[in-house]
Amino acid sequence: MFVEKRLARFAQRFLESAPIPLRLQLWNGLAYDLGPTPAVTVKLKEPAALKALFDADFSNLGEAYIREQIDVEGRIADALAAADALIRGSSPRIATWSRLRRAVSHTRKQDAHAIEHHYDVSNEFYQLWLDRNMAYSCAYFHSDDDTLDQAQVNKFDHICRKLMLRPGERFLDIGCGWGGLILHAVRNYGVHALGITLSRKQLELAQARISQEGLQGHCTVQLLDYRDVPEDEKFDKIASVGMFEHVGLSNLPLYFGKMQQLLSDDGIVMNHGITTMDTQSRAVGMGAGAFIDRYIFPNGELPHLSLAVRAMSERNLEPIDVESMRFHYAKTLGIWASRLEAAREEACKLVGERRYRTWLVYLAGCAHAFTRGWISLHQIVAVKAQRRGMTPVPWTRKHLYSPH
Repeated sequence: MFVEKRLARFAQRFLESAPIPLRLQLWNGLAYDLGPTPAVTVKLKEPAALKALFDADFSNLGEAYIREQIDVEGRIADALAAADALIRGSSPRIATWSRLRRAVSHTRKQDAHAIEHHYDVSNEFYQLWLDRNMAYSCAYFHSDDDTLDQAQVNKFDHICRKLMLRPGERFLDIGCGWGGLILHAVRNYGVHALGITLSRKQLELAQARISQEGLQGHCTVQLLDYRDVPEDEKFDKIASVGMFEHVGLSNLPLYFGKMQQLLSDDGIVMNHGITTMDTQSRAVGMGAGAFIDRYIFPNGELPHLSLAVRAMSERNLEPIDVESMRFHYAKTLGIWASRLEAAREEACKLVGERRYRTWLVYLAGCAHAFTRGWISLHQIVAVKAQRRGMTPVPWTRKHLYSPH
């Protein structure tokens, strides 16, 4: 009886001051609406779920969901929006950014373990919701009508154009994933490409795809840490896509310094990565950063754009073009979450209910974070700063949009 009275007061407070289109349903069937015409129903399956509700943040609610203490009826995107409103309504002064960030050393062993934790889930699992090329990074939409497959091809080509790839050039892709970018670059631009990854499952599939297309003489993938690429190697063009999130804030100078060492004097480098919107490079608060660190990206750290540009500049890389792709990633993640949601039965067979729920919350939560402007994504194109005279890029961006 005490629980019912407390929930009734809880719901009434939202109804009167900050309505949310959310229904709370107890294990005994009793239901409480926090606003008119609820779009989402959260079912509390046991009394233990009440702690997550009354002490609401993204970490507590997310953990209750993946532990199956609560169920959700309705679209996961609507559930995340309702959770955001619930958290803010319960704790009006809750911080958007975490105050402290624990020190992370980012040794080779720790980084390899983090990559394995995230990427070596199951290639078949990723195939359920990624595009046909298995590009696990922000797509690039020419219009709202572009399919995910088309938008990922757009992204590959956008990167190749920014790098001004030419036949015969040596191209390095740091954190190459399942090989989509290097295969596109070899097929369409005639380069000799090397991709490196720390994921064995990505390596195996990328090598198989190279073999299937008969591109062994032009395209190679190695299981290699970026720090261990031989320093006497030189590449005309270098890309890093969705990689520097794993590098660590303290290692950014090392990371960009390595790129500078590997880049030819007339070369071009492009870094494509998630950035925080907090100028102090703190993690997202409200429990969101804690959830991602624990369940998805162990040891992940996001820099603010200004920190990334500074670290680049201090390693003699001159940024010459910066593009925000925040809205593109919000759309990409929303599509991924919807595709995973639609493939629930098969996903659960592959990885189990708990991991399915974890990834669904993660993808939908990140889509929400990009939409709200908590995090962003930037592509930064740079050249060697010590180069005298003209840069190796044209006067305008016309080359990005002219017919190839």
